[in-house]
Amino acid sequence: MRLVAGRVAFVFPGQGSQAVGMGRAFAQAFPEAAARFAAASRALGLDVARLCFEGPEEALALTANTQPAILTTSMAALTGLEQRGVKPDFVAGHSMGEYSALVCAGALDFVDAVRVVRKRGEFMQEAVAVGAGAMAALLGLEEAAVEAVCREAAVAGVVEVANLNAPGQVVIAGERAAVERAVAIAKERGAKRAVPLPVSAPFHCRLMRPAAERLREVLATVRLRDLRVPCVTNVDAVPVRTGAEVAEALVRQVAAPIRWVEGVERLTREGVDTFVEVGPGKVLTGLIRRIAPAARTFPVEDLAGLDAAASALAGG
Repeated sequence: MRLVAGRVAFVFPGQGSQAVGMGRAFAQAFPEAAARFAAASRALGLDVARLCFEGPEEALALTANTQPAILTTSMAALTGLEQRGVKPDFVAGHSMGEYSALVCAGALDFVDAVRVVRKRGEFMQEAVAVGAGAMAALLGLEEAAVEAVCREAAVAGVVEVANLNAPGQVVIAGERAAVERAVAIAKERGAKRAVPLPVSAPFHCRLMRPAAERLREVLATVRLRDLRVPCVTNVDAVPVRTGAEVAEALVRQVAAPIRWVEGVERLTREGVDTFVEVGPGKVLTGLIRRIAPAARTFPVEDLAGLDAAASALAGG
């Protein structure tokens, strides 16, 4: 039983948090975590542990590999929290991290999740030819200003808001020429920075609609149960509790913006005052501190982070 007031949300990272060596410490410390890597490897016919622990980086960076690697590493970290008695009241995940959240909430079996996100990564990569799409982070402009930039840049092709990550941090995605034009316009409009992102496809924009439809077919073959704890979705920033709601949210998420700011704000309105980032990296911790500065945050990407979170939330 937790010894603190308020509610706890576990949040799970998605694309962009990967690094060679991730998850190794959890696999060495917890047999259950090592078993996660073994199960993922059997499910995919790929040595997921070796990929995560040793790389090479270029293989880990391919989205079809990145997505199951991050999910498996997040589940290994979750094992540590479970062993220490730390449980959430809510879950949420950024982009692909929503699958990790749903495994945590009991809606999706881990092996099914690994297989689905592998397919999801393949579908998203195949939706747009390599090099034809791009993404960029625009810093210092709010959503309305970025939407205006995208409308002006659309003469060069598709470009849309993809991630609403934090106040003044918006990611855009689309066809390369249009994204490059939007970056130039954003700088003219006063953006503090406009940074191209090293991604292999333009995620969370209309160019991903073919991937979304292919994913719908895959999800129809997977059992999605009702959730033990609510998940605040990316696509609507509202809590869902049923398997049917989960499936629809996962499909729409592929070609729609990630509403991370609204999701965190919804969690705080639900009484969440503590966020535990479960998995590789501290990206979500940084975003949450900007969105909800009064909240407590605990990144659990290594054993030190696990100890800190467990000591605060489970009495040691």
